[in-house]
Amino acid sequence: MCAAVRRLTRRLGRRGTALVILGSAKVCFGLGFALQPEPGPVGLGLLTRFADIRCWSSVWIICGAITFAFAWLRVGRDGLGFYSAQVPPFVWGFAYLWGAVTGEHLRGLALAAWFGIGHVLLIMWLATVPEHSVPHPAPRKARR
Repeated sequence: MCAAVRRLTRRLGRRGTALVILGSAKVCFGLGFALQPEPGPVGLGLLTRFADIRCWSSVWIICGAITFAFAWLRVGRDGLGFYSAQVPPFVWGFAYLWGAVTGEHLRGLALAAWFGIGHVLLIMWLATVPEHSVPHPAPRKARR
């Protein structure tokens, strides 16, 4: 079992592993709303004006599946996976921010910050992580 996990993590690399984790989490989050939607999710009024919460949960599921699929591509071709991972938290974070600004859901400001920092900025940082890092500073023998 451990050998299979090592082979899988070597195959995926650091960026691919991040995309697998992000994609799986987004699919699970979307399934939670698709299987048992809340009657009127507080703070998401901006989204539910345009479509049902199950429709918005499908955005999480689709973007999560795209993110997961792009984990298996080589570095340099996996960029769309990171972009698709940002779409749902950006949309929901904006909806919560709108709810806070309009007074519909005052806690929406905290949720917007959580989606913005805990998701969007984290994903932007993960997209810049190199596949292999070089130790800094280089050993003395390498500098000579």
